[in-house]
Amino acid sequence: MSKILGIIPSRLASSRLPNKPMEMVLGIPLIIHVLKRAQQAKLLDDLIVATDSSLIVDLVEKNGGKAMLTSLYHKNGTERMAEVMDKYQYDYYTLINGDEILLNPDSIDISINTLLNSPNADASILAVPFTRENSPSDFKIVLNCKNEVMYISRNDIPSSARNPVDYRLKAYHLMTFKPEVIDAYRKMEKSPLEKIEDHEHLRLIENCYKIVCQLVNDKCISLDTPNDIPIIIEYLNSDKVFNTYAR
Repeated sequence: MSKILGIIPSRLASSRLPNKPMEMVLGIPLIIHVLKRAQQAKLLDDLIVATDSSLIVDLVEKNGGKAMLTSLYHKNGTERMAEVMDKYQYDYYTLINGDEILLNPDSIDISINTLLNSPNADASILAVPFTRENSPSDFKIVLNCKNEVMYISRNDIPSSARNPVDYRLKAYHLMTFKPEVIDAYRKMEKSPLEKIEDHEHLRLIENCYKIVCQLVNDKCISLDTPNDIPIIIEYLNSDKVFNTYAR
């Protein structure tokens, strides 16, 4: 039976929302929303918040979670996850973004099963149908006939310049990795397309690693700016998962 560790990278600094992990939403800090939701996944054997802040470590531990203080110098969540991997040896690692406040615990299990059922893949990612255009803060992805990721972009892909597009796919950054992929990732130089798009996992695609994708129908809205909060609150007020830990 494979052992799987969930890792929630959480960085205190944020250019668009200072101290974002500590942002209170309906009386609960953002990082605790994500923690409580991730704890409900069935296939994770353990769960750790990987952070650069002792404040976040203390907050997580006071709320019944595990946390690990990691380097201040990591450039992204995958690098932070690699540091955790050095201390905790598991068969697979699931990356759960620390701002996914509407995280669906069932989708963590889907992420894991997608990779377990794809022996030729190196990692898995989820995606949701998406219709908004000209939204560079949302990463769009395109897939091949095997549901493997061909490209990830801030631009609208596929393009509607010549023909209409019914919908696109938005990347839902809930990913599961084989450990050797994470180990290889941190030894790679930043890749050319990664530098242009500012998306860390293009590094894997450019180096011929296979990321398999599974579509889900989640409300994939992360907390990025203060303008997101009223929209998120509206969803949380009718959310069944929120009701399990909001008492």
